[in-house]
Amino acid sequence: MPEKILMVDDEDAVLVGYQRMFRNEFQIETAPGGAAALAALEATGPYAVVVTDMRMPEMDGAQLLRKVKLLAPDTIRIMLTGDADVRSAVSAVNEGSIFRFLTKPCNKDTLAKALTAGLMQYRLLTAEKDLLENTLQGSIQVLTEVLSLVNPAAFGRALRVRRYIHQVATRMALDSPWRFEVAAMMSQLGCVTLHPETIEAVYAGRPLPPDEQKRFDAHPDVARELLSKIPRMEPIAWMIAHQNDSAPAGGDVAKAATADMRLGANMLRATLTFDDLVTRGLSQAEAANRLSRQHADFDARIFQALVEIDGEKNKTAIRSCDIADLIPYDMVLEEELRTKTGMLLVAKGQDITPTLILKLKNFLEKGAIGRKVAISAKNRAKAASA
Repeated sequence: MPEKILMVDDEDAVLVGYQRMFRNEFQIETAPGGAAALAALEATGPYAVVVTDMRMPEMDGAQLLRKVKLLAPDTIRIMLTGDADVRSAVSAVNEGSIFRFLTKPCNKDTLAKALTAGLMQYRLLTAEKDLLENTLQGSIQVLTEVLSLVNPAAFGRALRVRRYIHQVATRMALDSPWRFEVAAMMSQLGCVTLHPETIEAVYAGRPLPPDEQKRFDAHPDVARELLSKIPRMEPIAWMIAHQNDSAPAGGDVAKAATADMRLGANMLRATLTFDDLVTRGLSQAEAANRLSRQHADFDARIFQALVEIDGEKNKTAIRSCDIADLIPYDMVLEEELRTKTGMLLVAKGQDITPTLILKLKNFLEKGAIGRKVAISAKNRAKAASA
């Protein structure tokens, strides 16, 4: 599908001229002013390029393109301006709102070259974004599955913490909440270096020998080292590395961190502590209240969100299923699965994947587990929106 270009001007004759001029070269749509352009962006976008005149009533071109940047940051923004508007145009460029500006009158060849450059820039941006998102998604999926297979207890905790983080991010209406949920899922990745019995002892509140406790305390740094090798994961790796810091919001440790990174570290610290308290028998309200007393400097919405978590809200029908009949990507394990000797094999809440099915079949063949497991059908709507 060819990329669309939106031309904006308050003079109808100018817009008709654009369509006539480029009818065989570009897919041009028009809008008679800033308000109409924003409406078109919402209703019929996305647009690869938006070109606007500077001088328009009610909303000038610079104001429009600043709003376009917020609504559609990938859209390439070009402004046409008269000589008297150059200072305003330069200011808009410096603010990062505009890819290029052209002075009027602008001949067809100059405008066509600018549109072509804008389309090329848009393609580069979207191609890089798609590549990064797919690479990142695949990398996280692999790491998550490795954690689930190697250390089910750590993976189970990561699942719970992601659920808490999702609730908090929703209440706080945070931009790009996926960053914080990925940080939650990867927060226990460093535990792949630890014996599963160590993890189970920690989560159960049992004390560890000093050397073993030191190794456990280092797991956030192990995760940071692993994740820092994935492009664009550095901010998430920083959040995870500082998940146990007493004050990641300030001091030397946060000099290179953004506000979002510090917020992510604080959210991890709060939700991990919340999980410890709930796992050891406190109610959600008691755990959240204790957290609020211990961390009065945190955003109060974190504690409010944790109190409101409803464990039954998304409950689906649970049934027993033979391991041979498990369907990958369509089911969720609804029980903690242990071997006959008591070793934790799979955490509750894990998606059924081909790798997990293979693992269960191997343990079944050895007689280490029974044939039946408790599962529920996966919530497709929720999975699609994740």
